[in-house]
Amino acid sequence: MVNAKTFVEEAMDEIRSKLVDRGILACSGGQDSTLLAVLASKAAGDRVLTVFVDTGLLRKGERERVETVFRKFSLNYHIIDASERFLSALKGITDPEEKRKIIGKVFIEVFDEEAKKYGARFLLQGTIAPDWIESGGSVREVIKSHHNVGGLPDKMNLKLIEPLRELYKDEIRDISRYLGLDTDIQPFPGPGLAVRIIGEVNREKADLLREVTEIVERGVREEYADTSRRPWQYFAVLLPVHSTGIHGDKRTYGFTVAIRMIDTDDAMSGTFTRPSWDFMDRLSTEITNEVKGINRVVYDVTNKPPATIEWE
Repeated sequence: MVNAKTFVEEAMDEIRSKLVDRGILACSGGQDSTLLAVLASKAAGDRVLTVFVDTGLLRKGERERVETVFRKFSLNYHIIDASERFLSALKGITDPEEKRKIIGKVFIEVFDEEAKKYGARFLLQGTIAPDWIESGGSVREVIKSHHNVGGLPDKMNLKLIEPLRELYKDEIRDISRYLGLDTDIQPFPGPGLAVRIIGEVNREKADLLREVTEIVERGVREEYADTSRRPWQYFAVLLPVHSTGIHGDKRTYGFTVAIRMIDTDDAMSGTFTRPSWDFMDRLSTEITNEVKGINRVVYDVTNKPPATIEWE
């Protein structure tokens, strides 16, 4: 386990030594990249521009939450709405590896354009150990490409700086707490809802899953008010499956969502959470009553391994 104070000092020294010109920082709003954004701001001030991209695949209220954090820590930031660009690039794509790499490619294109406007020569990323381990390379098997690893082009105009590269999730949270960052942020994949929509991604599916995700996250927070008992990660997955159902006295033919809750320390392995049936009953009822188009809810009872935490 790293010492938070020592790591912060060393990471800031690394940023100062490598960042010999202006840099642009890719922030998804998750714990990893938000931590890096604060570290980079403390180390280099306005020489780093933190960029948050609205891909159209975010959770409800994500953009507003992220901007509140940026303002709190006085970051030099810019928010870009590129939702149409991402959704258009994903049209017709069903393979999860291809989706991740397309998203990574579009991210880099957006950041490259923004970097030119800002005069940046460096790209700071919140890549952590599980990202590059699961993305494979050398003698490692590819489990799944992370957009900040597998989506990077061979020839990139920006030089990479990744100070968090050797850290695991538990260490990220310890260091975040040390710096005064909120650590009750649900882990959210860089590609966003795209890898929680199995099959082709479009705006209609993203809107459906956004509503379900809000219900799941709110429900878990209320059920597990004691954060020490709360699952480490909890989310919904939209399946490419329609099934017959009944709403009122009418037949429906709607989507199915899977709920995933998992307990882990470092995100490298984990066990599925065992919630009460009463809670699952309430959650399922709220989803099927409030989200038109969803008429079936299932629960994922698979550990990691053999599964990964995310479905794609």
